[in-house]
Amino acid sequence: MRLNVFLQRAGVGSRREAERLVAEGRVSVNGMKAEATTPVEEGDNVTLNGKPVAPAMRPLPRLFLLHKPVDFLVTHRDPQGRPTVFDLDALKPPRYPSTMPRLMTVGRLDVNSEGLLVLSSDGPLAQAMMSPAMALSRVYRVRLYGRLSDENITALAEGATVDGVHYRGAEFVRELEKGGRTNTWYRVRLTEGKNREIRKLVEHFGGRVNRLIREQYGPFTLDGLNTGDMKEVAPAKVRELMAFLKKKGAKL
Repeated sequence: MRLNVFLQRAGVGSRREAERLVAEGRVSVNGMKAEATTPVEEGDNVTLNGKPVAPAMRPLPRLFLLHKPVDFLVTHRDPQGRPTVFDLDALKPPRYPSTMPRLMTVGRLDVNSEGLLVLSSDGPLAQAMMSPAMALSRVYRVRLYGRLSDENITALAEGATVDGVHYRGAEFVRELEKGGRTNTWYRVRLTEGKNREIRKLVEHFGGRVNRLIREQYGPFTLDGLNTGDMKEVAPAKVRELMAFLKKKGAKL
């Protein structure tokens, strides 16, 4: 096993963070200072700052639910200095103390989208949640300029290929008496979540998305969470999710 993968599974941090710790000389394997290419086999003694680490010692991952506003990028830093979700008060002291774990986002929402964003302290859990093989549902409320035909909705449910990229079936259900003469609201369910998937699918059928709100990701919902606010998922719910993902083959 690659050393950075081993350290990630042991709960040290992301693979990039693990590589940084190795480069700083803080990781040893069987008493020898490790290098990035050092392999790890079953039974090896791996230490970080002199203390043993192993996947079995990994603490329970932590998950947080954030109600992302529009006009915030889903990234840690933006070279152009634009605001990111990590600039929100909910993710800065004192509301999020520096002693709390470093978080990574589970998937993304583009800058013009809003709604539920899940954040994880654990790389393998985040990757499993994003994996198409896990097929976690993502549910959105989407407002379109115009209206999809019944034929369009059927085609979307069967899956579509746009610019050489194949998208799984997406369920579009029109919300009756919502919208107006030029706009129509839909409830959309996906199980894959590729980059800007809904917008690209709608544009492929001649429409245009002018508002997109994610309301659910897997078992988690916005559930009244105010825009810009964040809350932690209860440990019991994290365990339930991990048990579900493991049954589907996730390596956690």
